[in-house]
Amino acid sequence: MDQKASLWQRLGIQGWFLTDEQTSAKKTQPGLTPDDVYNYVISKFNDSIRELSFADRVVFYHEYIISFNAADYASFLNNRQGIFGLIINETVKRFYETLKQYRAAGKTVKPSSSKWVFRLVSHPDYEPGDIGFIGKLMPGNTQKEENLKVTFIPRQTGIAQTFDVSQDILKGFNYYSEGYYEVPYDEGLETEEEKSANPNQKYYARFETILPEKQFAGKKVEFLMMDNEIVVSGNDETRDERNIFRIPTDWVNTPHLQIRHNRSDGKFYLASFGEKTILNENDVLKSDVNAPQWVELPVNSKILLNGIVGINIFKS
Repeated sequence: MDQKASLWQRLGIQGWFLTDEQTSAKKTQPGLTPDDVYNYVISKFNDSIRELSFADRVVFYHEYIISFNAADYASFLNNRQGIFGLIINETVKRFYETLKQYRAAGKTVKPSSSKWVFRLVSHPDYEPGDIGFIGKLMPGNTQKEENLKVTFIPRQTGIAQTFDVSQDILKGFNYYSEGYYEVPYDEGLETEEEKSANPNQKYYARFETILPEKQFAGKKVEFLMMDNEIVVSGNDETRDERNIFRIPTDWVNTPHLQIRHNRSDGKFYLASFGEKTILNENDVLKSDVNAPQWVELPVNSKILLNGIVGINIFKS
């Protein structure tokens, strides 16, 4: 019976793992440190910006699959329990620092997804000290197979090599709940830590929306109303200002809503420009963008856009 081909045989790079027994059998590869993992993920984030960005648009991976040798992985879980979560926390901080610099330089910084996803995994074909990477623009299976790439650093050369792979390759990886992390993407490019460190930064209201797309299943997109007037738009929105609530779906018109906070009475008001808007089970008449017709928007209201996308508003 034929032996089942390993991951590296399927990639055609199994030769990289063949070493001279006399010179390598006794060698012990140094273990990976938290700093190794942190710097490796940061480098892949920066690589994605260089490879994917175009014109003035900054594009970057949102999902990071980092793979290790099984013993290295177990060492992180057993001897340094909780370290993965700390690494991810510091990694996202660094991501935001980099993106803030691009935004300050006048570049367009827009996410491809509403979240960061990190999958730290092990694979039986990895040797101690090996580390690999697969990146995706959007978490889940939204990226085409031919665009999926794997970057691998073999222990002998230390030189990164990149290959196109099919989704079938991923079936060989072992995922653990301890190695899966989701972090919501913040349009203000701030971590939860940074937000709590700025208690004086107030907002008028908080909005939550649930999207029908599979990649957002069971997830909520949150928006904080920092200005007294905001615009709610869909996928075609090109503006990137703080008062633009861009909902990443084709089910929302561009623009769809304008929401205003009236300081004199402390109430919120809404004007609709989309095809269909329902506020607390009542239809809202469509008005012209240049002549909005305002209706009161009570706190804790439920808004339904085009019969598909729901939005809830909560007071700050």
